[in-house]
Amino acid sequence: MMRSLFSGVAGLKTHQTKMDVIGNNIANVNTVGFKSSSIVFSDLMSQTTQRASGANATTGTGGINARQIGLGVRSAAINMAITQQGASQSTGNPFDLMINGENFFVVSDGSSNFFTRDGSFYIDGAGNLAMTSNGYNVMGWGVDPQTGNIYKDTVTALRVMNTANMTYPAEATSQATIAGILDRNDTDVSSTNGKVVNLSFYDAAGYSYTAKIVFKKSDPQEGKGTEYSIELAKILDSNGDEVDLSGVEGDLFGQESTQLKETVLQLGNGYVWNGTKLETAGGETIVDLNDISDWDDLSAASKYPADAADDAKWTNRQILDEVAKAYGYEGSTDEFLALAQVADNGSYVDILEMLETDLANFAAATSKDAAGEEHRLTVNGRVYEGTTISFDKGTGNFNGIGGTVTQTTSILRLSQLGPNFSDITIDFSGIGDWNNKGTSTIGADAGIADPSGAILGTGRTIGNMIGLSIQTNGMIYASYDNGMTKLLGQIATAQFPNASGLEKQGNNLYAATMNSGEFDGIGVDITADGGSMTTGELEMSNVDLSSEFTQMITTQRGFQANSRIITVSDTLLEELTNLKR
Repeated sequence: MMRSLFSGVAGLKTHQTKMDVIGNNIANVNTVGFKSSSIVFSDLMSQTTQRASGANATTGTGGINARQIGLGVRSAAINMAITQQGASQSTGNPFDLMINGENFFVVSDGSSNFFTRDGSFYIDGAGNLAMTSNGYNVMGWGVDPQTGNIYKDTVTALRVMNTANMTYPAEATSQATIAGILDRNDTDVSSTNGKVVNLSFYDAAGYSYTAKIVFKKSDPQEGKGTEYSIELAKILDSNGDEVDLSGVEGDLFGQESTQLKETVLQLGNGYVWNGTKLETAGGETIVDLNDISDWDDLSAASKYPADAADDAKWTNRQILDEVAKAYGYEGSTDEFLALAQVADNGSYVDILEMLETDLANFAAATSKDAAGEEHRLTVNGRVYEGTTISFDKGTGNFNGIGGTVTQTTSILRLSQLGPNFSDITIDFSGIGDWNNKGTSTIGADAGIADPSGAILGTGRTIGNMIGLSIQTNGMIYASYDNGMTKLLGQIATAQFPNASGLEKQGNNLYAATMNSGEFDGIGVDITADGGSMTTGELEMSNVDLSSEFTQMITTQRGFQANSRIITVSDTLLEELTNLKR
């Protein structure tokens, strides 16, 4: 038999194999993450009819090359272009990921790890990040609960939407900042009620409150700059109800001290005294001081009068609230009751004492004398729960708190209200006593900026998860409706010394082999060698159709030529058999 027949058959088989490789490449031209393959031929073997001989110096003849007849072709290797990056396709799905580099995603069927370039993922019903094609879990690293950082240990399934991750815990406010212009010509800061600044804060359970902090200007003291008092007027809950502060021992804000502020106590327009009765100008009785049953009990809990109908009961405190209102101290009854009159003999008489024992003098203080001049009660001191803030008299720059130039913060001691509250350290250094045409711009914000620009200590309500995002380094973050974010884990990747040595397992999966290098079970950070992940995109097949079609043409011609070898060899054999004729 002619050797060319078998060479032709070997050629047909090998070109058929090449066509199989080309056909598989073209079939997977739109397969996510597919890596094209190529085949390499080598000659099969050769039959030596004469071995090579060397030159003979004795006879003077030269050497002769060996005489070998080839016996065909075979497929030497099928190589996979596994490190060649495929084109990107935008999907808009935030869980679709594309690897830029030579790494692989690590996925698991629950017992074995596999590797893939297919980054089409989704969140399954159990909250795991998984492949959409077969449900294999995407593997990665969890978060160290102590540090909040990624802990790179043996890869585990990334369960990003478990119960613990669905909410972000509340936190009590611990820092605050008050800044802006405190204009000394602002009528609010020199009024009885002062300039009110609202500070919103949270307790540890996430409930919101509003602290009303009041700034009041005092009279200038010799050798000192401009001073203001800082007082906590009240705290309101989220429903607008006032928090009961009666059980608090000591002061919530600063240290109780006396600050001078000379003022004139004068009965407001539309009010008159008729004996112990406070009346309107029209003669309508507002309250009667004789109705106060117990002058030592001014709490809101004391009901009065005892014999009145339930819907008409007044507390002792409510009666005095009306009196304070008549003198311009609405909402500031405590301050009104703490005022003192400077008598002719230099002694101090409390307003409360005057109301109780000497109402005639108290009323006469705002009545007209024979000359028609009003008698006014001059007050030169007040007691408040708080501290002082001062400014340089010349520049108006912040000068310190409580008389200490270097002190810029004061503490609102809310922890006395219960375990859910935290003390709030308030920074006042951003306040300036500057001219702003009589308008103060001072305001309060929870939190304080650190050197990096982050706002710390703001506190927060409990947050519900509203979204997930994956960073270019594979880190997965959850965002919550309270403005917080939380690191949930990081997608791990695998890297192999010889990635082309991986073995295809179908479903876009590969398995490690002895020639690819083993997976250590931990994986690598994709950014370790400059790689990254792109969200909302998938890596497409790296099949080059122009190259495949060209290869298909040459394969077809090669197959055709080998078939001609068989045809011609057959003709020669036919001629040989015809010799018997």
